[in-house]
Amino acid sequence: MLGISQKLSQQQKLSPQQIQYQKLLQLNTLALEQRVKTELELNPILEEDLELREEGEDQSSEEPLDDDLADEFEVEDYLQDDEYYDDPSYGNRSPDDEDRYFPVAPARETLRERLLNQLDAANLDERLRRLGEEIIGSLDDDGYLNRPLEELVEDLAAFESVEIEPDAAEKTLKLVQSLDPVGCGARSLQECLIVQLELGDYDPYYSYLARETLAKHFDEFVKKRYDALREKMDLSEETLKEVVDLIRRLDPKPGESDDAMGEMNQITPDFLLEKNDDEFTITLNDRAVPSVTLNKQYLSMLEKNKGKRKKPEREKNTYKFLREKFESAKWFIACVQQRRETLMNVMRTILEKQYEFFEKGPKYLKPMIYKDVAEEIEMDVSTISRVVNGKYVESPMGVHELKYFFSEGLTTDSGEEVSNKRVKERIREIVEGEDKRKPLSDDKIAAILKEEGVQVARRTVAKYREQLRLPVARLRKRL
Repeated sequence: MLGISQKLSQQQKLSPQQIQYQKLLQLNTLALEQRVKTELELNPILEEDLELREEGEDQSSEEPLDDDLADEFEVEDYLQDDEYYDDPSYGNRSPDDEDRYFPVAPARETLRERLLNQLDAANLDERLRRLGEEIIGSLDDDGYLNRPLEELVEDLAAFESVEIEPDAAEKTLKLVQSLDPVGCGARSLQECLIVQLELGDYDPYYSYLARETLAKHFDEFVKKRYDALREKMDLSEETLKEVVDLIRRLDPKPGESDDAMGEMNQITPDFLLEKNDDEFTITLNDRAVPSVTLNKQYLSMLEKNKGKRKKPEREKNTYKFLREKFESAKWFIACVQQRRETLMNVMRTILEKQYEFFEKGPKYLKPMIYKDVAEEIEMDVSTISRVVNGKYVESPMGVHELKYFFSEGLTTDSGEEVSNKRVKERIREIVEGEDKRKPLSDDKIAAILKEEGVQVARRTVAKYREQLRLPVARLRKRL
């Protein structure tokens, strides 16, 4: 029997402008430069500010935006303002009040850009495309997914009201893993190698045996227990050699080996952190490319047509076109400037909370999670995640991805909280300093840490050691 019922629910819907702002947040400086160039090509209202370029553009990104511009281009204000172009004061602006976007650095395609371009070509629906973007944005330098897929799905549901079923999420992840380079998005070395075998052009017989080896006997393979492996799989020595050789030809770090940028392992930092007179100065590293401003000629045409009540059809179409392009340019500039402010706020907070690290080094890295920064600058955790993914800072301590400064904490016997990254670094030091003829077991490493006041279980030591790509004690032994 058919019936009618009512259901009241509250949902958060993002406007196109909010979506554009979030996308810009996710881009690093180099990717943003490409995005700005694309916008210049598509929107005649925007043009390069060559005059500002000739002046040398010697402006620190730490300085606040011009007060008038900051007020005028606040994204939150624009989310409610549909009649900006009807403001009577618009035509009376001075040249100094022109809307402009400040420079960014030279372009080079990154791994994330390469994957995002392929994702766009996959023609996914909006929900799955957003998940694909989140997956790609959460890849580490080796190309592995460093956040649980379920957590990404939960974030999309909580912050963007995007609901995705578990099966659909897995299919989206599989799609990302199939992009070039194949294997990016894997959650483990085992999954990464199996994906490459499934999608690669290899001998079917040996590819099948290699997948079986990795799927069912991964532990034996990693620990090089070839006799046990040959017996379990009932293979000849010659066949096993072919299988092992095939697996060894696979890429364990598909993200690291990608050379789409043209220059291997080169990073252009998004922030420059310098110490002068006992104070740190933060600069957003985006000064190498001309600024963007509004084209005065088109604005004049828009202004002249605005007051006309009766227009010929051709003028109506021209006015409509210019009005739409101006609206788009207005939003774009607002979002870019808001992005700058957000990035600087996040970097300032990181500096404040990790001040000892920047002064004294990695041993002074403190536990910090996204929520700590989000609460400090009153933004969502998902916003912080977008800001830190793929962004780098150059400081007196070297070049680090912003994600490096976030880690869970462990408590010492003295009650002090230490970052798990510090513990990992200590494990690396212990392994590097051990007697290679008698390498230390995970139990012994845990015992050493306990003597130093850090209570860590053997299984935790084993997990950290594997994350550091350090083999077990037996494989570290040298005669």
